[in-house]
Amino acid sequence: MARVTVDDIAAAAGLSRATLYRLFPGGKDVLFEALRVRELNEFLDELTAHLDGADTLDGVILRAVVYATNELREDRHLGLMMASAPGEVLADFTMDGLPRIVRVTTTYLLPFIEPHLGHDDAVALLEVVTRLVISCFFAPSELVDFGDETSARAFLTQFLPRVFTGAAADVPHPGGIS
Repeated sequence: MARVTVDDIAAAAGLSRATLYRLFPGGKDVLFEALRVRELNEFLDELTAHLDGADTLDGVILRAVVYATNELREDRHLGLMMASAPGEVLADFTMDGLPRIVRVTTTYLLPFIEPHLGHDDAVALLEVVTRLVISCFFAPSELVDFGDETSARAFLTQFLPRVFTGAAADVPHPGGIS
């Protein structure tokens, strides 16, 4: 990505350099950010379509985790970027981009989770699950494979009993979340 120029992008898009700068006044960085946002929105559109029909909280969480993990693994564009600029990609998914990813993911998935938990708990759960999926994508676990439904269900059932058993009253909530 560092070697791509605005001229390269303009030529590939069939636009003049001036038109590209009019559309993306910050140049290459603004264009790449717009591309990241578009790809995240497309990913989440596909994820929410995949969640249709999941009527239980555990079904929603399980489908979301397995689908997101497998889509990240199969994303050719992401794979190419990881091969050519792993530091930038890691920064986009963690330090620099994680707040945006959590915010957008929460916006998309809140309607699926909120009816089961209420607003504040749904927001907290979505943040943790989003971070968990991203973390296990970049540093796969030997204990759980979130891309495998059986493995993901076993892990989530063991460690998120509140989600899978409805035992909300029995589980202490860090940070005062209830």
